[in-house]
Amino acid sequence: MFHLNPNGQAGFVLAKGALTSKSSGEGDIRRALVEARLVDCIVNLPAKLFLNTQIPASLWFLSRNKSGRHSGAGRNPVGFRDRADEILFIDARNLGHLINRRTREFSAEDIAQIAGTYHAWRNTDGKYQDVAGFCASVNLTRVRELDCVLTPGRYVGLPDDEDDFDFEERFAKLRAEFEMQLEEEIKLNALIAKNLAKVGADG
Repeated sequence: MFHLNPNGQAGFVLAKGALTSKSSGEGDIRRALVEARLVDCIVNLPAKLFLNTQIPASLWFLSRNKSGRHSGAGRNPVGFRDRADEILFIDARNLGHLINRRTREFSAEDIAQIAGTYHAWRNTDGKYQDVAGFCASVNLTRVRELDCVLTPGRYVGLPDDEDDFDFEERFAKLRAEFEMQLEEEIKLNALIAKNLAKVGADG
């Protein structure tokens, strides 16, 4: 942040653990960033998004000036609103699609959804709304209450269609699926044994 000008912004990719860790003074650093009103937006990313690591990561967007005005000016020439006491949290863990067993990829629509949400929240003419399970604009008071933990899932809640989660119904469905898989496994094992016996007989 030292190298940014008074109106500068920066983005970082950090391991997901940086959102909650308190080791080696990380909790104090995170709190200092929050209290200095530097944290603009946090995006939680899905696993398998990077080729060189399977570790889940997060995006941090920091801003030296969240007031929406150029330093020393009384007007708002950049089109950003005053968001000094807010942080935008975006939980993008459910976005993207697997292109193979080890790699997940964002589509152009996924990227547009994340970027569009941030711009709508930040810009004076944006039409931002919280979306349960995806994004939430959170006051610093609430962030302090959660000890400056910056995991988006703590703030965005559950999607609306999961608010009425029925455990009994979900458990029954999972149990039925599991029993079907067991039956399929028995059939496959029998087929494998039959084929192996045939190979042994031919030999």
